[in-house]
Order: sequence, then structure tokens, then C-alpha cells
Amino acid sequence: MRQFLMIAGLFLSLSSVCFARPVSYPDGWTLMVQNNDIRSSVHVHYTPTLQYSMGYRFENWKDKGFSSHLVQRNHLLKRWNRSHSQANLYLKTGLGVSTLEDSGADSKLSGVVSFAGDWETRRYFTSFASRYTEPSVLKGFFRQSARIGWAPYIGDYGDLHSWLMLQIDYRPELDSTLRRTLLLRLFKGVQLLEIGINDAEQLSLNYILRL
Repeated sequence: MRQFLMIAGLFLSLSSVCFARPVSYPDGWTLMVQNNDIRSSVHVHYTPTLQYSMGYRFENWKDKGFSSHLVQRNHLLKRWNRSHSQANLYLKTGLGVSTLEDSGADSKLSGVVSFAGDWETRRYFTSFASRYTEPSVLKGFFRQSARIGWAPYIGDYGDLHSWLMLQIDYRPELDSTLRRTLLLRLFKGVQLLEIGINDAEQLSLNYILRL
């Protein structure tokens, strides 16, 4: 816990954050970096219209021992704008190659399909995601996750905003089928940072920058 608080204090020194949506505003670029106990990833994408974005995604699956390079398209299927809330549905597809680490084997064709959604007000947040990964170098697998979040205060535009979140990951092919992670989300301006710790006391760090 002391290590978690030290890292939180370090990243709070970042002065300048937005929501982690896979489609930004037109002509916007987004950088997403994620790291947890099972996967590290980097995703860079460009949004030509409000309906979709295109970009490059790198993933390193620590628990399965393979890496992927993908071209990914994120498509906004539906958006509901209300006076005090917003909801979104997304379809994400990726195609590229995967390679087993330390095997010397050739890369093989790899694909990803994911369906995700979120609903939020200025006080509450919920989201879900269901993803199928077909790396070809290994048997394909599903992963599902869901989040609930609460903002302890309502800030004005330009303020540092914060959320407390609980994420539950469903990993059917692993012994620890369910993994729970407590997260602190901070955002201001064009940057977003999430710091979390799961029930196995493993750290998660996620960072997003929109340009």
C-alpha cells in the first residue's frame, strides 16, 4: 500500500486528462498506454470523423507469452446524449500478426474483435467490454470486464477531476477466473491517468493523451 501511495503522489504532479474513449473528436490523435498483471499495450489512433478511428496497437500478453502488432479500427455504433448523461456503444476490430516469445517461431496472422459500452453522468460511471482474441500462435480466448465508478466531487471545466472505480475482469481460461481491481482515475485537460491495485496486490497503470 505504501508503494501505491508513493506512485500516486508522483503521478499527481502531472499538471495536465479526458475520458478513455476509443473515438475522439475529428482530426484528433490519441495515445493509450496500459500495463497490468497480464498485459501491456500501446495504442495510437487517429479520428477522421465522429464515427470511427484507425490506428496501430501493440500488445504483450505476459500470462500467455506472446506479442501482437495490429492495425485497429474503433467504430462508434451508437451514442445517446441526454441533458445529464451520455451512453456509447463501440465495435473494435484489429488485424495483424502475433509471435510467441522465446520460441523462434515465425509470426502468424492475428485478429481481435471487441464490443464495448459505457454510460456516465458527472457523478456516476459504468462500462463493460467483451473481447475475443485469435493470436493463431495459441488457442483463441475470450476476456470480459466491467466497471463502476463514482466521482467524490463535481469539478468545473479545467479542474483536476477524480473518480474511484472498481473493475472486475472475467478470465475463463485462467485459474483465477475473476480479478478485482480498485482504481483511482485522475484527469485534467487532455491527459488521463489511472492507478490501481488488484486483489493479488498487483499494480495497474494506464495513461491516455489526446492531441
